[in-house]
Amino acid sequence: MTGLRYKWNYRQFVAMGNSNVHNLGIPPGKGPHEVGCTDLMVGHTVQGTFLRLYYPCQTLATSERPNWIPCREYFNGLADFMKLNRVLSERTFSYLFGSFKIPAAWDASLKADGKYPLIIFSHGLGAFRTLYSAICVELASQGFIVAAVEHRDESASATYYYKEKTGQKTHPPHQNLRPVSDNLEEQWMYYRSLKLGENEFSLRNKQVKQRADECIRALELLIEINSGKSVDNVLLSQFDWSKMENCMDLCRIAVMGHSFGGATVIECLCKEVKFKCGVALDTWMFPLDNEIFPSVKQPIFFINSEKFHWAGNIVCMKKLDSETIPRKMITIRGAVHQSFPDFTFMTGNWVGKIMKLKGEINPHIAMDLCNRASLAFLQRHLYLDRDFNQWDHLIDGKDDNLLQGTNLTVLQSAI
Repeated sequence: MTGLRYKWNYRQFVAMGNSNVHNLGIPPGKGPHEVGCTDLMVGHTVQGTFLRLYYPCQTLATSERPNWIPCREYFNGLADFMKLNRVLSERTFSYLFGSFKIPAAWDASLKADGKYPLIIFSHGLGAFRTLYSAICVELASQGFIVAAVEHRDESASATYYYKEKTGQKTHPPHQNLRPVSDNLEEQWMYYRSLKLGENEFSLRNKQVKQRADECIRALELLIEINSGKSVDNVLLSQFDWSKMENCMDLCRIAVMGHSFGGATVIECLCKEVKFKCGVALDTWMFPLDNEIFPSVKQPIFFINSEKFHWAGNIVCMKKLDSETIPRKMITIRGAVHQSFPDFTFMTGNWVGKIMKLKGEINPHIAMDLCNRASLAFLQRHLYLDRDFNQWDHLIDGKDDNLLQGTNLTVLQSAI
C-alpha cells in the first residue's frame, strides 16, 4: 500500500505543476496549409526505412489526429533512457502525456499545389520520430514535405521493426501499429547505454554514420515515390502514395535535426550533395570526425540554446566557418536543450523548469524564433519564392531574444 500511495501522491504532485493543462499541447501550424501526417515503413527488417511524413493536405471534418506517443513501448523506452523504473514511469508518462494529439490529420490526402521542397529531419539521442512534431507541423504548414526518420542505431529511446512469425504464440499487435501481413510480429529495439569501459566516441561515431545513411535512404525512397514507383508500406495505411508522384521539388532538399540529429545533419551534408543546406539545432558535435569538415560544401545554420553548450562544442562548430560558404549561428536567450522537442509544450511552468523541459523564455516564443529563422534560411539557400525573407533579420540574431553567434567566450586560438 505504501508504494501505491507514493505513486498516487507523485501523480498529484505532477498534476499540480500541470494545473493549466488546458493550455498545454503541441501548437498547430501557422502557415497557410492544413497539415497531414502518416507513417511509412519500407522493408520490415531492422535494415528497412521508417519515417513519419508531414505534408500539406486536404482535411475533412472527420479527420483523426494521431496520438503524440504511439504506444506504451515508447514510454518504456523513455524510462530506460532516463534510468527510471518502467512501471512507475509508464503510469506517470501515460497520465501526463497519453492524451496529447499531434495537430495533423492522419492519412489525409496530399494537397495538390505544385511541387513542395523536401526536408529530412533527424531526432536527438533518446528521442523518436514523433517528438519534434511542433517543428515538423509548422514546416509542413508553410509548404514543405517533412520526413522525420526514426533511427535504428540504438540511439532512439525505442523503435521497432518486424520479423516473420515462427509459429509460437505471440502478443497481438497494437491496433495502430498493425502490419499489412499477419505473418509479421513486432520486434522492439530500445536505447543502448554505454557499456562499462566502452569508448564513447567509437560508439557515437558509428551511430552518426548509420544515422546519416538512414536519412539518405529515406531521401532515396521519397525520390522513388516522386518518380511514380509504387511503395510497399509494411504498415496498414489508408494514405494514397500514388498522389505523391511528381509533388516534390527535388532541386530543393534540406536536412535538419536536433542534438545528435544536428551532428547527423553535418554527416549527411558530407555524404550527400542532394542536400542543398542544413539546419542544425543545438548540435552535439562530439560524434563527428573533424576530418570531414572540409568536405562539407553546403550552407549550415546553427540555432543554439543559451544553456546547453560548452566551449569545446562551440569550437567544433566554428571549425566549419568558411569565407566562401554561408555558415550562420544564433543563440536563443533563455532557451534550454529541451526547448526544441515537443516536451516543452507538455508540462506546466514550474514542473517544466524542474525537469529542464523549459527555459526562462516562453516556449512558444522560442519555437517561433527557431521556426521563422529556419524558414528564412531555407528560403535563402533553397531559392524559394516565398515571403520567409521577412524574417531575414533573425538569421543574424537581430531580435531581443537572440544573440548573433554564441553566448560563450571562445578563444580564436582554440579554433
